[in-house]
Amino acid sequence: MNNDTPQRESITETTESSAETAQRLEAIESRLAYQEHWLDTLDAAIAQQERRLMELERLSRMMQERMRELRSADSLGPAPGPEDELPPHY
Repeated sequence: MNNDTPQRESITETTESSAETAQRLEAIESRLAYQEHWLDTLDAAIAQQERRLMELERLSRMMQERMRELRSADSLGPAPGPEDELPPHY
């Protein structure tokens, strides 16, 4: 009988260990699912920011080009304004 008692304790320990292992595995799977969700969320946010950055860079290039055009037009001399026009009777 002394031989049976240690075996029963061993089986009980194995069962508890198995239940504990199952709980730990479930907790790990839950955390993994949570992390995957946030990884997908962050990925979408980064993709959106990249699109926005590309749009801002495009607008910046357009504004730089427009500034160059205005500077080159200004270097040719000031554009005639309404005060420079001759009245219709001349």
